[in-house]
Amino acid sequence: MSKTDHGVGGLTYDKSKKGWPNEVNIFAALILIILIFEALGQFLPYMNDQSFLFDTNGRFDTIFNEARLKIIILQVAIIGIISLGVTQVIISGGIDLSSGPLVGAAAMIVMSFAQTELVNGNPNPKAVFGDWAFDLPVIVPVIVGLCFGAFIGAINGSLIAFTRIPPFIATLGMFLICRGIAQWWTKGQPVSFPTESFAALGSGMMPVVWFALLAVLFHLVLRYTLYGKHTYAIGSNEDAARMSGINVKRHKVLVYMIASMLAAFAAIILSSKNLTAQTGMGQFYELFAIAMAVIGGVSLTGGRGSIIGTVLGAMVFGVIQSGFTYIKLDAFYQLMAMGAIIISAVVLDQWRQQRGSSRN
Repeated sequence: MSKTDHGVGGLTYDKSKKGWPNEVNIFAALILIILIFEALGQFLPYMNDQSFLFDTNGRFDTIFNEARLKIIILQVAIIGIISLGVTQVIISGGIDLSSGPLVGAAAMIVMSFAQTELVNGNPNPKAVFGDWAFDLPVIVPVIVGLCFGAFIGAINGSLIAFTRIPPFIATLGMFLICRGIAQWWTKGQPVSFPTESFAALGSGMMPVVWFALLAVLFHLVLRYTLYGKHTYAIGSNEDAARMSGINVKRHKVLVYMIASMLAAFAAIILSSKNLTAQTGMGQFYELFAIAMAVIGGVSLTGGRGSIIGTVLGAMVFGVIQSGFTYIKLDAFYQLMAMGAIIISAVVLDQWRQQRGSSRN
């Protein structure tokens, strides 16, 4: 058999041009970044030969620094939940800038239905509603939050699908609306003191558990269901998807609803973890979620990407964040560096697109 075999329409397939799966490249980049921070710990004079991921002081039962590992995965878990929805939106050819402010608005609304009546034997000083809203079953605030997310997502999707407003503009407008809702809900006052059952949702390592379960679920959904096939088809070529019988408008609404519900669920976990909700929650989360997806190989032009890649992208993002703290980089430098990373991720995506086009 020749090295180049003929395909449909006389096209050829050259096995020598077949590259590694994109997820392998991201995993390799993750290992490289870890090694770089390990080297910086050894060579920077003020680091005193500290190790980034390994337990050099014998404080743990394993060779790894368990505390740092937990910090890394906890840092990315909640934004990672948002990135699972953002991944689906971008694969479908859209973008969602409203997920960060949606977290703040949903957290305020959810926490107001998750409050306990007594705090240290005294009436709840942060009560939003009357007696009827105290000590509700945990399912109530969860359903309220998910319904709010579905409502916001339905508006986003309907504006994009039926009025053909560019996704950037539609979700940017919703960005401001959600931030306004968060500030209006209690006139800027935080909402605190949830019930024990609600607090348990985000306690300990539960954010990581939720992130892992949702990642597995949506990996299977995107890979093995019609929903996933239609999402990729719309992102690859919307006109062809419409001609093939896919209800593109309805599917876009569904994609944005799922993404917003995931952002609302992230708000539930975040407010449960912090035991409070504040109007400023979710700041920059939309950008970080997009960055995780793009670093993970999701194409901003649509039609390409995977949940596995996004999870790996989240881990890369978390390692970089933790690494900056580890080498004692000032907070304002960290923001500058994160901005540069987001720009670099987009440039890398464009380079991948151009390289793919030249191969074809």
